Amino acid sequence: MELLVGAWRGERQLFLQCSAPHAWRGSCHQPSVSLQPPLLCTSPLSHSTGSDSGVSDSEESVFSGLEDSGSDSSEDDDEGNEEGEDGALSDEGHSGMEKTTEEQVQDGSPGPRTEVASARIGDEYAEDSSDEEDIRNTVGNVPLEWYDNFPHVGYDLDGRRIYKPLRTRDELDQFLDKMDDPDYWRTVQDPMTGQDLRLTDEQVALVRRLQSGQFGDMGFNPYEPAVDFFSGDVMIHPVTNRPADKRSFIPSLVEKEKVSRMVHAIKMGWIQPHRPRDPTPSFYDLWAQEDPNAVLGRHKMHVPAPKLALPGHAESYNPPPEYLLSEEERLVWEQQEPGERKLSFLPRKFPSLRAVPAYGRFIQERFERCLDLYLCPRQRKMRVNVDPEDLIPKLPRPRDLQPFPTCQALVYRGHSDLVRCLSVSPGGQWLVSGSDDGSLRFWEVATARCVRTVPVGGVVKSVAWNPSPAVCLVAAAVEDSVLLLNPALGDRLVAGSTDQLLSAFVPPEEPPLQPARWLEASEEERQVGLRLRVCHSKPVTQVTWHGRGDYLAVVLATQGHTQVLIHQLSRRRSQSPFRRSHGQVQRVAFHPARPFLLVASQRSVRLYHLLRQELTKKLMPNCKWVSSLAVHPAGDNVICGSYDSKLVWFDLDLSTKPYRMLRHHKKALRAVAFHPQYPLFASGSDDGSVIVCHGMVYNDLLQNPLLVPVKVLKGHALTRDLGVLDVVFHPTQPWVFSSGADGTIRLFT
Repeated sequence: MELLVGAWRGERQLFLQCSAPHAWRGSCHQPSVSLQPPLLCTSPLSHSTGSDSGVSDSEESVFSGLEDSGSDSSEDDDEGNEEGEDGALSDEGHSGMEKTTEEQVQDGSPGPRTEVASARIGDEYAEDSSDEEDIRNTVGNVPLEWYDNFPHVGYDLDGRRIYKPLRTRDELDQFLDKMDDPDYWRTVQDPMTGQDLRLTDEQVALVRRLQSGQFGDMGFNPYEPAVDFFSGDVMIHPVTNRPADKRSFIPSLVEKEKVSRMVHAIKMGWIQPHRPRDPTPSFYDLWAQEDPNAVLGRHKMHVPAPKLALPGHAESYNPPPEYLLSEEERLVWEQQEPGERKLSFLPRKFPSLRAVPAYGRFIQERFERCLDLYLCPRQRKMRVNVDPEDLIPKLPRPRDLQPFPTCQALVYRGHSDLVRCLSVSPGGQWLVSGSDDGSLRFWEVATARCVRTVPVGGVVKSVAWNPSPAVCLVAAAVEDSVLLLNPALGDRLVAGSTDQLLSAFVPPEEPPLQPARWLEASEEERQVGLRLRVCHSKPVTQVTWHGRGDYLAVVLATQGHTQVLIHQLSRRRSQSPFRRSHGQVQRVAFHPARPFLLVASQRSVRLYHLLRQELTKKLMPNCKWVSSLAVHPAGDNVICGSYDSKLVWFDLDLSTKPYRMLRHHKKALRAVAFHPQYPLFASGSDDGSVIVCHGMVYNDLLQNPLLVPVKVLKGHALTRDLGVLDVVFHPTQPWVFSSGADGTIRLFT
């Protein structure tokens, strides 16, 4: 109701203005006709994207009660008919006008609204009686935003709604008008009336000047010459003849008081006079230390950014020849990933500094440096001022740890294939070796002479000499059998007593069920030294003796709990000590003094008590694959080698974790061994070297073992990527034997 009253007041004032003689003829001749056509009978939607009433086409169609029917088929023929039809589309209150319009459309005669609309389109300022704004929209001084959500824009003098123009033109019609109308580019829409206005040449020029940042007035010159008020020429008469003030030649009392205060402050020391600056320039390193007075420097937890590495010779524009890459190195560099390259650029050589082009990765490297400074976290670490020399353990000199093997003394040649295993007699006079050429060879240690060769008809995986000095017996693992041989070397009495011991066995009446079969050798086999054959169901990978010489442990290449078997020589019995498996067994070893059995799987070493039949300890070597095992003669320390080139020392009294891990070899370890008497242990690897270390174990339990590498022994040639396959010490001398893939056995003394 308030909107209606406000609109009526504005329209009443407009009506009174129109009652003047000069305005009645132009604007108030036909009030019902002159007020509606600008909004009801306007031309279609403006082509410009200028201001609209804030309502979309679909909303305005809903407000007017019409559906958007697109372009009319008769608009090309008769523009007046189209406007008459559009003007007739109003609410039910316009029934009289609807009838009149329909009759005019049927008769084909143009109605008064059509004439007025066409006249107004021809001259938009014909009825304008005000210099401020277009007064054809007689809604009064009411903001047009009030009508954004309504289908009309105001009321006329008769109180009828003035409806917004219909949006019946789609983008296709606008495109056709854009192509056909040459003045389309200079046509804009009037937000007050909704009509399309064509800009004149002067208005277009004004818009272009404003868009280019120029002044609107073409006659305005922003660069006019300035007029100086005071001339630079000497004039006869002064500018002013005002007499000088008295204060210009009388001392000032205020300044006198200020000076006296400053003198008193200087005497009291409140004001310090300026000291003369040192004229000599000071040079300092900008990056040596950050300014402590800066904001970041005063921050207690500020961590300065790490400095970039200084450029080297490779970054030079004229680098030395050894820094330039060859063609093969350049191809390898291009095929590598960016993160794997040692240099992020290719060193190049230029004749002079003027010929050096711009660096292509400059912006990228600066950006990455900014990201590192911005995103990488920095942490302050509390460091203790410790002398680096104090961190190095005080190891004794190798010359103080003698004796240990230092040089190669003898080479035992005779095998035609790689030598897998070695064993030395208890007295140290004889040496036995097993090879892939299917033979066992017995050597005299002192002369490197092969005294006997025993063909076994298969690959010898492991060989072990009985440690008892009262028995002359050798066990060899060949395929799925363990061969027990009497080489008959050395003392004949010992060899004879061994045969008597083996022949004194009386088999029981009912043979027990055993996991292995004991077979006597034939007469032909006894001629070459074979006495017994222990047959298994699977291939044998290792054989080892107990310290007393009566028990024998073997490892089978199978899955399950029958991987480890223990044979008793005197009673010719075999047993499987385990009821379940804990992985693939690699090596076994007897404890030298106590009833313990050590079983090494791929990832762990288990220590079993044979009498109690229980697991005592489980050692974790932290290796990927254990390859070899050895027990210290005292029994309290164990070493094991692995295929990932690690040697691990365990102290059984200390912990189940490694006491020390040595990484001296470059490739996989194949064998480790302790010396029976001297504090020495050795390891053989696929890199072709044997490393001898000093390993002193003290009787004092409070003192840890001392491990010192003392010598690297080389001599074996690499064959099929294999180096040293077995290592064994002499029982009484500080000598070490090694067998290699090159088919030789070497003695280092």
